[in-house]
Amino acid sequence: METSPPLLDVRDIALRFGGIIALDGVSFTIDKGQILGLIGPNGAGKTTLFNCVSRLYTPNRGEILFEQHSILRRAPHRIAEIGIARTFQNLALFGPQSVLDNVRIGAHAKSRSDFVSDALKLPWTARHEAAISETAWSLLRLLDLENVALRPADGLPLGTRKRVELARALAAAPKLVLLDEPAGGLNHEEVAELGMLIRRVRDERQVTVLLVEHHMNLVMTVSDKVVALDFGRKIAEGTPAEVQRNEDVIRAYLGTTREHAA
Repeated sequence: METSPPLLDVRDIALRFGGIIALDGVSFTIDKGQILGLIGPNGAGKTTLFNCVSRLYTPNRGEILFEQHSILRRAPHRIAEIGIARTFQNLALFGPQSVLDNVRIGAHAKSRSDFVSDALKLPWTARHEAAISETAWSLLRLLDLENVALRPADGLPLGTRKRVELARALAAAPKLVLLDEPAGGLNHEEVAELGMLIRRVRDERQVTVLLVEHHMNLVMTVSDKVVALDFGRKIAEGTPAEVQRNEDVIRAYLGTTREHAA
């Protein structure tokens, strides 16, 4: 039986910052519709790899294929147009703007609009803006943000602002969404709600998810596959259960073997 190629194919990625080896030959794939959790201790290379996939960094070696095409020659600002979106660990919302406008801004990442067309108010731009508003409102409903839609993003609770940023990333209708530490700063109840939300977004929006996260319970609960890094190298890959039992992973996190960790 013929299998479909992976949506994302990371091949032998290596990156140095001066004499520091940040990534050393990391490879993995993500199939369409999967949630992949990327884990590792502080300094393991998770964020660096994440930034390579989102094109903020260019690796010294290796290849990254998205839908079987290299992304490494594509400028960072042109990543959204091929179907890759991301959130940020440090929220990057437009604080004075309303929640609705923040989400609408995300939809403009794949917009065909331009300054001249908007200035002349050509008929197609009105239809386009109406479609963007419809998309934004559907995401606000999905992420339970309708009641704050017209409020400024500033001043909202952290968990709410994280949902706003997720909505903005989804507004561009990505095929792959990169979530950077989405559970950071959330309490236990909010983390549990986030886990259910990530799975619902995957199922209802048919998106694939690459999740970088320190919160192990969240990763192991929502991920179909987990990749563990340590000192820039991949030390484990498999189902959450397989990775949790892996001796190298236990050692990387606890500096001990399973018997001592029990």
